[in-house]
Amino acid sequence: MEVLAMSKKQVVGSMSDWSGVLKDFFRQIDDGSITLERLKNFVGHNPVADWQNFYKNVFGIEVNLQTPQKQKGFDRLIVVAKGMTPQLLYNKCEELFPCWKWTGNNLDKIVESERKADKDYAIWVRDRIEADEELKNLSANNLKEKNISCVTLEERLLYELKYFIETGGHLDIENVTLCTGSRYSDGSVPYVHWNDGLLRVGWDHPGSRDGVLRSRRAVP
Repeated sequence: MEVLAMSKKQVVGSMSDWSGVLKDFFRQIDDGSITLERLKNFVGHNPVADWQNFYKNVFGIEVNLQTPQKQKGFDRLIVVAKGMTPQLLYNKCEELFPCWKWTGNNLDKIVESERKADKDYAIWVRDRIEADEELKNLSANNLKEKNISCVTLEERLLYELKYFIETGGHLDIENVTLCTGSRYSDGSVPYVHWNDGLLRVGWDHPGSRDGVLRSRRAVP
């Protein structure tokens, strides 16, 4: 009987300890100390597996890729499968939600990107809805001078697709992602944002700079 009594005390003590841990855990979620990304990592979230499911369900293709090394602060993985092109991705967006692009031309014929999908590859970007505040008021020319690698049009469209499938929402509601990893054939820079119920793909001059016009840094 004495042994059973001691066990009961130990169990009660253990439950009390766990109660405190859980209270602290939910407090940290509530005040933002524990982010969604940290929670995903805690439960064994596998971003590559997510992308494999995405490509299988959305494009019907298989992707095999090891997770590239992550840099602190860049928590969103973007996987670009072999064969992904600007027009293909724009068309897929158009299947899922309203879209507009400034040109009637096939984007594949007028867009050149620094990174090409001649094989599967991946980058990391900051996990946020709006383009990088750290890069506001920096033109494509400024970013090139500073040797800052940023997203291509293809990568930005993939981010839009993945985010929409995950949440039903859209990126760049208040700002604009300048896709400085790409250029139109005339030297202008593609941009993407969500405005007035449409995903809009437009262009701007490589020297244009504005607080709303921002890029997204890419870590290969």
